[in-house]
Amino acid sequence: MTEPNQPRKPDPSVPPLETIDDSQRIPRPRQPSAPRTEPIRTTQDVPAGAIAAAVGAVGVIAVILTLKWGVPKVIDWSHHQDWSWFTQWTATVADPVHAYLAAHTAGLPLTASSAFLIWMGVGAVSLALAWLTGAVGARLTWIAHGVCSVLMVWDAAPAAGRPVAAALAVLAWTIGSFFALRGLSLRPRINIHTHTHNHPAR
Repeated sequence: MTEPNQPRKPDPSVPPLETIDDSQRIPRPRQPSAPRTEPIRTTQDVPAGAIAAAVGAVGVIAVILTLKWGVPKVIDWSHHQDWSWFTQWTATVADPVHAYLAAHTAGLPLTASSAFLIWMGVGAVSLALAWLTGAVGARLTWIAHGVCSVLMVWDAAPAAGRPVAAALAVLAWTIGSFFALRGLSLRPRINIHTHTHNHPAR
């Protein structure tokens, strides 16, 4: 320790600062990574109009190919098939219905031919409406039409072939029910409602 009256010794010289290269630093500085390319999100990056246009173009091409090659092949195939089984099946069901209507419309303003046309029209319309709309009324009409048809076939068919004619009528109705009653389930639907009560804190 120096006295106050003694002269102060000069401080040692401070070495000048030297700049160190980045490659000599420990640890080395982190290099910036290359930016990542974000994936294309269909719902965000692709315009909605482009998706609709692509789907429409594919649909138009499919329709053109079907009309040009598919339909002629189906028609040619149908011409080489024996459809007698279908006409016989139809006659087995329709002829007893027509006979039943002819026997039970005597004395009525409605003729048997008109009643037969109404029977066919109600069946076709109820089948189409039940298939396309799923309306309860159309489905009930289709079910009632099938039950009445089977009963008329059973009553008017020849006694020897009555069971077969009724069975074919039931099969024809069940095939139509694949479309008319689609989505109908006999399982009970159980709806569980949860109520949340928020009680104020005491």
